[in-house]
Amino acid sequence: MYGLEIAGVIQPADGSTQEPLTVLNVSRRRFLKQTALGAGSVFVLGVFSGCRADNLAAWPDRAEPMGSLEDAGFRPNVFVGLNDAGDVFIVCSRSEMGQGIRSSVPAIIADEMGADWDRCHILQATGHPRFGNQNTDGSRSIRNHFDDWRRAGATAREMLLAAAAQQWETDTESCSMGVHEVTHADGRTLGFGELAVTAATLSAPNAPTFRPRSEWRYIGTDIDGRDNKAFVTGSATFGIDVQVEGMRHAAIMRSPVFGGKVASVDDTAARAVPGVLDVVRLNDHSMPPAFQALGGVAVIAENTWAAFKGRDALQVTWERSPHQDWSTEAQRAAMDAAVQAAGTPVRNEGDVEAAAGQQVVEATYHVAMLPHASMEPPTATAWVRPDGTCEVWAPSQAPQTARGSVAGALGVDPEAVTVHVTFLGGGFGRKSKPDYCIEAALLSKAVGAPVKVTWSREDDLRHDYYHPPSAQYMRAALGEDGKPLSWLHRSSFPPIGSTFANGVSGPGAGDLRSGVSNMPYVIPNVRVETSEAFAHQRIGWLRSVYNIHHGFSVNAFVAELAHAAGADARDYLLDLIGPDRELNDLFPRPPVLDTARLKGVIRRAADEAGWGRTLPEGHGMGIAGHFSFSSYVAHVVDASVEDGAIKVHRVDCAVDCGTAVNLDRIRSQMEGATVFGLTIALKDGIEAVDGRVTTGNFDTYRLLSLAETPDTHVHIMDSELPSGGVGEPGVPPLAPALAGAILQATGRPVRSLPIRLA
Repeated sequence: MYGLEIAGVIQPADGSTQEPLTVLNVSRRRFLKQTALGAGSVFVLGVFSGCRADNLAAWPDRAEPMGSLEDAGFRPNVFVGLNDAGDVFIVCSRSEMGQGIRSSVPAIIADEMGADWDRCHILQATGHPRFGNQNTDGSRSIRNHFDDWRRAGATAREMLLAAAAQQWETDTESCSMGVHEVTHADGRTLGFGELAVTAATLSAPNAPTFRPRSEWRYIGTDIDGRDNKAFVTGSATFGIDVQVEGMRHAAIMRSPVFGGKVASVDDTAARAVPGVLDVVRLNDHSMPPAFQALGGVAVIAENTWAAFKGRDALQVTWERSPHQDWSTEAQRAAMDAAVQAAGTPVRNEGDVEAAAGQQVVEATYHVAMLPHASMEPPTATAWVRPDGTCEVWAPSQAPQTARGSVAGALGVDPEAVTVHVTFLGGGFGRKSKPDYCIEAALLSKAVGAPVKVTWSREDDLRHDYYHPPSAQYMRAALGEDGKPLSWLHRSSFPPIGSTFANGVSGPGAGDLRSGVSNMPYVIPNVRVETSEAFAHQRIGWLRSVYNIHHGFSVNAFVAELAHAAGADARDYLLDLIGPDRELNDLFPRPPVLDTARLKGVIRRAADEAGWGRTLPEGHGMGIAGHFSFSSYVAHVVDASVEDGAIKVHRVDCAVDCGTAVNLDRIRSQMEGATVFGLTIALKDGIEAVDGRVTTGNFDTYRLLSLAETPDTHVHIMDSELPSGGVGEPGVPPLAPALAGAILQATGRPVRSLPIRLA
């Protein structure tokens, strides 16, 4: 509903009068566009925005180039282009989902090249092997490819220097790179545009030299978000925004029980819904599920609303699934029983059973099954043309995987498939799996027109690739000094491997290299075991993956040991980590854990939080540190408990991610991890009964609200070491730090996520 416009006047505190405002009853996107188009300050449903049109006009929109890579005469590699006007085109091969990668990666290239950031235009790569690894997951974009991006920029820089030397008929040693220009020793300059044609005739160097850190202009600073204006004004194209001429819309009814197959369909009522064009039955999926479409019955319609209403009218009966009797409660009981018995050892040092102590502490920790619940549910648009070629527009974290999977489902060569990557409204690992892209392609082929598949929030929460539930059994015998003489850890959860291979039950040895088999403590007798657990849903990676289970159980148990020993939690943790050393033996491949860096973030977070200060009654402070994705993160949480209600007042986060590229994005990722981690700790998990996921929307899977979000402080450690990950490592220490705060405040240990004190 649009068009309700009421003039009014805002009276500032200084008594002056501003121009009339406009009051609109609008959608959020209409609100953003209205401000961009000159409505001035806008008041919508009681919220005032001071983002005026004149301010936005001064905010350069550099996300869209003034040309294309094809217009660039100088293209030294697939990532860089330069035209004779001096416009630099940088291709980003990673997917943007709010983490700022379309700013960070191009800034690395621009810095090494010597380009003026304001004259760079960012282009999004389609899914293709020529760009190398494009999977935007595992916090790998910077930590695995920092030098690759630098090399792309350095190649262009050296070729521009050589082009200048050729035009001046001199040697390259007399030429130096300025900002978007080359300067001769005698003061002459040539701009990038003036060098483009000559540079295009030169051969690329095999091993270009990197610029020294002292010459970096962008790396290690607060790099501005290249897409911020598009996001704020609503002009950014996310997956749900894609429009293709002649496009039809699809909603799919999938089996409410994983593994269920269609027995019969009555689509009479569905076809009678206004706007419904067709009903298509998809093939049933097979096991293992991998990235297949789940099957079911699709309603094809003129618009999304008609597709959903038509789906509601379908009468579908389902064959009985092998998972019909599964429930989350029964699965938790089965994992509890599994970790109480001896499991399969993956680390065994000394003799855990023979080690006797003054006190034995044991606990079993649980994490509920979790969804991704990204802001934008899965959606994809596909067009399979009569000649067999296919275009896909999708918010994909792994466009090459989507390309190959769609090609396989259609039975065509991957070169016949083009995947266009839109902005992602969140991902967290869900959009690395291209099942929704396959659905769109199969339906497009079936109806002979472009098709957009839209998942509802209920579809998203009930048909996810879930983060697995887990049970972690811990036992330690404490000596006279309160330190553990022995450490036994059994881990049980259905692994991601079960999604890709039949017969996989329980974690493998490699799955425990996320804080269990490679835990860094100095303990003479250690035994780590895996225990059986069966999957009843598709299991997939979620932000921080198994580090969620292990970071919680290991750190929360250490806090309990400190409490049992009557020791300070920070000092106990640092003593348990022991002397500075690199744990090569526990990390069979890089990265190697450096205990000095782990202790460094623990000390920094504690110092910044004022560890040891007097707390109000009912308050507690907890601390935890964890190594994952080549980075070290520690959290200190100040929380209180009153009448069973938990309130988090302040979070201090210290992060050592090696060489920091974009300080603004590092802070925002850690702040986001705080919200993500507190949602896991304080809200809801996925629940299922009789094989059906009962969690359906944000009424039953609640998210942390703005009012509940604590005062969060992020402290970035200075480092010149190789870059580590940022997107994922901030999650694991948050929940155990909160558990430690609750333990200090109440004397009650926290052993399950989400936390329930009542």
